[in-house]
Amino acid sequence: MNIFFGTDGWRGLIDKEVNEQSIEIVAQAFADYLNKNQQSASAAIGFDGRKKSESFAKIFAEVLSGNGIKIFLSDRIIPTPALSFIVKHKSLSAGVMITASHNPPEYNGVKFKASYGGPFLTEETAKVEQLVNKNSIKRNNDLITIENFLIDYFNQLENLVDFELIRRSRLKILIDSMGGAGTDLIERILLTHNIPAQSIYSTPDDKFFGRLAEPIEKNLKPLSDELKTNDYSLGLATDGDADRCGVMLDDGSWLSAQETILLLADFCVNKKKFRGNIVKTSSVTDKLKTFFESNQRKVIDVQVGFKYITEVMIKQNVAFGCEESGGFGYGVHIPERDGILSALFIIEMLADSGFNKLSEYVNHKRKIFGELFYDRVDLNYEKPDRNELLPQLYKKYIDKLGDYKVVFVKPFYSSRNIVNGLKYFLEGSNRWLLIRSSETEPIVRIYAEGQSKEEVNQFLEFGRNFLIK
Repeated sequence: MNIFFGTDGWRGLIDKEVNEQSIEIVAQAFADYLNKNQQSASAAIGFDGRKKSESFAKIFAEVLSGNGIKIFLSDRIIPTPALSFIVKHKSLSAGVMITASHNPPEYNGVKFKASYGGPFLTEETAKVEQLVNKNSIKRNNDLITIENFLIDYFNQLENLVDFELIRRSRLKILIDSMGGAGTDLIERILLTHNIPAQSIYSTPDDKFFGRLAEPIEKNLKPLSDELKTNDYSLGLATDGDADRCGVMLDDGSWLSAQETILLLADFCVNKKKFRGNIVKTSSVTDKLKTFFESNQRKVIDVQVGFKYITEVMIKQNVAFGCEESGGFGYGVHIPERDGILSALFIIEMLADSGFNKLSEYVNHKRKIFGELFYDRVDLNYEKPDRNELLPQLYKKYIDKLGDYKVVFVKPFYSSRNIVNGLKYFLEGSNRWLLIRSSETEPIVRIYAEGQSKEEVNQFLEFGRNFLIK
């Protein structure tokens, strides 16, 4: 059986690609990796609510146990960040999360977590892949301890969030867990503090109630409709494994991830007083540099993918890490996305502001940050030269994009050390174009930010024209 890993572990179609046999094979490779790198290895294993996730987790645990690795297995469905936190909290060698994140319900897979409580780096994932099918499978349950990971995770949230401030603010919160691993966790922890909260789609469903479990505007009509017809302060949504977060205003309108990032950065730096740099993927607004870069704080651009943020977080002091898909991480916590903590921080942010409605607070902040002009287009590109596109473009001298001079071009490299992203910084502030080729799909993504919609469209058109030529 051929098994190939992606940038965040391994995933595939349930039964066809991800089945008992392939889970055993991947688990044996992971066991070989752990035993090769340290003595007395240990690991935590968690799972989401997808079809067969729990049974796959038990198989994975038994294979690792059969290889002499001490295992802590979750006794229930949990969010990915809870699993990551437990790995760090218990000082374990690694973690394994059975999930396909926000992918369609017919998929499942595995995410690998390192001892620091964040995603495996690319080179470590490659080492696991090299061990696939190298050794025969060993399996028993001798070294498995079953635990409730949420107790320690909730204690961590209690230490990081000012629930008393939220309680005094009298906010009313609506949460859409999208049938995913977030379940009713946010509602439960808020109600513990007598904070009014209501969840929808909080029961895990292996088909996510007919939606894609990705917290973006087009998937959140139920949340929007509920906000429009009832009196809430804001709406929040988490994805299939609850490591990402989406935000809606009290009137049912969508708050873009880019604006959410500006608000969270402001909250982390100016209210929570978190120390350290801000790390963002290259597709995130450069307004972060305009408003938050200083002699004491850098804003660092990295390749698209949260694991590249993690690489920085484990090496230096980071206040806030962010990506445009709604993944946010915090140096005071773990070097990992956490949709649950992010939702709670957004609630605390509104409570601290003195406003009762998120729309009022956002309008107040827009007067400070100004309007944000940003867009992205995804283009299918089936031609076989997809991986040669950006290396060729990088060799070309381009002095202008539309009406603006190109000041600097920053290349980004794939896990195979091939240029798969180019970011053109243009004269003036917050003007750029990013062209990025997907490593795993026949898609080229084009992102742009400018001072007006017209500028953004102009930059996007350049990207489209390059692909047509």
